[in-house]
Amino acid sequence: MKRLGKRLGLIAASAGAVFLLTPHQDVGAAPPNSAETYKQLNLFGDVFELVRGGYVDAVKDETLVEGAINGMLTSLDPHSNYLNVKNFGDMKVQTRGEFGGLGIEVSMENGLVKVVSPIDDTPAANAGLKPGDLITNLDGTAVQGLTLPEAVEKMRGPVNSDITLTIRREGREPFDVKLTRAVIKIRSVRSHLEQKNIGYIRITSFNEQTDVNLKNAMKNLKTQAGNKLIGLVLDLRNNPGGLLDQAVAVTDAFLDKGEIVSTRGRRSDDAQRYNARPDDIAAGLPVVVLINGGSASASEIVAGALQDHHRAIVVGTKSFGKGSVQTIIPLAGHGAMRLTTARYYTPSGRSIQAKGIDPDIVVEAAKIEHASKDDKTGKDDKTAKTGDKPDDKAKKPGTAVESNTVDPSIIGTPDDYQLARAVDMLRGIALFNGRVVN
Repeated sequence: MKRLGKRLGLIAASAGAVFLLTPHQDVGAAPPNSAETYKQLNLFGDVFELVRGGYVDAVKDETLVEGAINGMLTSLDPHSNYLNVKNFGDMKVQTRGEFGGLGIEVSMENGLVKVVSPIDDTPAANAGLKPGDLITNLDGTAVQGLTLPEAVEKMRGPVNSDITLTIRREGREPFDVKLTRAVIKIRSVRSHLEQKNIGYIRITSFNEQTDVNLKNAMKNLKTQAGNKLIGLVLDLRNNPGGLLDQAVAVTDAFLDKGEIVSTRGRRSDDAQRYNARPDDIAAGLPVVVLINGGSASASEIVAGALQDHHRAIVVGTKSFGKGSVQTIIPLAGHGAMRLTTARYYTPSGRSIQAKGIDPDIVVEAAKIEHASKDDKTGKDDKTAKTGDKPDDKAKKPGTAVESNTVDPSIIGTPDDYQLARAVDMLRGIALFNGRVVN
């Protein structure tokens, strides 16, 4: 039998990367069966028959079995679960970069649905949902008691249909957000020039086309800058992850050698290491990687590897901390199961799980408030006339107003304070290194 570390077929994940196995492949040594094991299985059979025959409403056997399997898996961790045939199909469609829904990556926390990250240009992002938001109700029905797949299923629906989410956000009272479902088409890589000679590349997710799109974006930036780039910003904020092989490919694009990431499971000989190959598409240019609390899994692999190899300066706030590997095991005729089988480790041996990546330089999310054209002094008219001391808490033109999470609508725009600091840093490095800075 092939072991986990040698299996092919990376296909999908929500806020993570997964392997694909057949039902007959070994995922690690299991403890031998014992008399106690069979007693527990008999207990399950007894409960199954009692529910089947005595519950107040008739319940299909399939429903009971699927519920039992899902309960077993979800009791292990928030990322293990059962996928019925429909959900398994939806997951494979999502990996190809187009699917229906709200455009939101979620996990489970204390029985509530937690927003990992809204996806750019989707109903969730346009409605202002933020990483860390907790969804407590779906159309007025509490999510407490639902599994994550059940909650996700309720959030999906026909295109153009509406759903109301009740949001709990730190620092304010719970509030409702009405969203209209849409076909979610993920454009995973976006790019533009900052100040004519600094490349900006934003990766919103890691799907099957990310590495190809990254190389095309880099090529276009070099052309636009007349091959006079002085640095590059790689923006991974609010990127919930995706395919492991794409995270490896993106990291490899900026490294000439060395380990990128390793995965380690229960058995020591199941460990697998991914290494970089020669050729750096940025040709040694200084790189700043932007991360925040919405950067998870594959994003953390990229940030952690470039940080450990001192290839990039990581700027922003601590990442999400999703560092476990889920293996998708198809179950013939019954969908599949998603099982956590390993954890990620950065080249220096750091575990990402529940810890995240700490930035080299902490820059909190903020929006730059620009002075109006009529305001030449930067002062409020009333303050200038009366001489009163301005309120320290007031929003002043030309300053950055801090926020706990970055507003998706300002990412990559002139109002993006974290991006502005990254650009300043690259220009400073270029000046220090003697590059021409216009």
